[in-house]
Amino acid sequence: MAHTIPLKTPLDDTGLPHRDTLTGPAASVPADASRYFHRHFVDARPASGGGTAFRFTAFTGYESQPEMPSGAYDDPAMTWELRVQLGDQYTAARVLWSHARLRRQAAPLLHKAAPLWSAWTAARDELVATFAQFWSTGDGLWRAQLLRLTDAERAAREAAGAFDEVARELAQAVADQVDVAGWDEELSLTTVAGELGYDASHWKVHHVDDYTHPLPQYRIVRDGVDHYGRATPLTVSATQLIEEQRERLREVAALAGDHDQAHRTPA
Repeated sequence: MAHTIPLKTPLDDTGLPHRDTLTGPAASVPADASRYFHRHFVDARPASGGGTAFRFTAFTGYESQPEMPSGAYDDPAMTWELRVQLGDQYTAARVLWSHARLRRQAAPLLHKAAPLWSAWTAARDELVATFAQFWSTGDGLWRAQLLRLTDAERAAREAAGAFDEVARELAQAVADQVDVAGWDEELSLTTVAGELGYDASHWKVHHVDDYTHPLPQYRIVRDGVDHYGRATPLTVSATQLIEEQRERLREVAALAGDHDQAHRTPA
């Protein structure tokens, strides 16, 4: 199947991605430069909005990254204009190749991430529900409810950490694609997920730097002492939720202590 690179448009009927048409006069590379064409190249045609539309057979992502042959730079038959046109061809090829590689790399990770995201949302909802139960828990049962809350906290942290492990690999795959094609030709991870039947619009997948250089936002109060560490994005969210809940419990405990003290202190 041939693959056209026209002006900026959404996905075509085949589901294959497009990229911007390279500016400049519409032209095709003459036959004397054909020995330097990429093996997936089909033809180059004038694009409807101006510039040149390149067509390629579909990339799998297993090929080597398309690079303009070094011989094209030393060949005296290759004029500056021919080298520019050939360079445009290889630029277009790299974009399509990077998209194909991302699809190939992300597919198994997305299949793995989907149930992990569901596990996280279930754990988060259970944590919120467990905390809400304090409103209907009698004073004599708070200790048991606190135990249930700590179990829910642990489950939420573990679920967040499990998703972050896969999210880190997804973020690296996205970063690798952008490194090749540039931000203007980024293939959205939500687009790839949608092609596989997943709605990843709410998934928390950050830039890869947030996984390779985690933020120092992981705080746990244990035995009255603050313990700090480094956390990845979803773990940070889980910890922030837990700390908000614990702060509320500390406020209630302080108020309850003041109330008891006022009743024990003689007037």
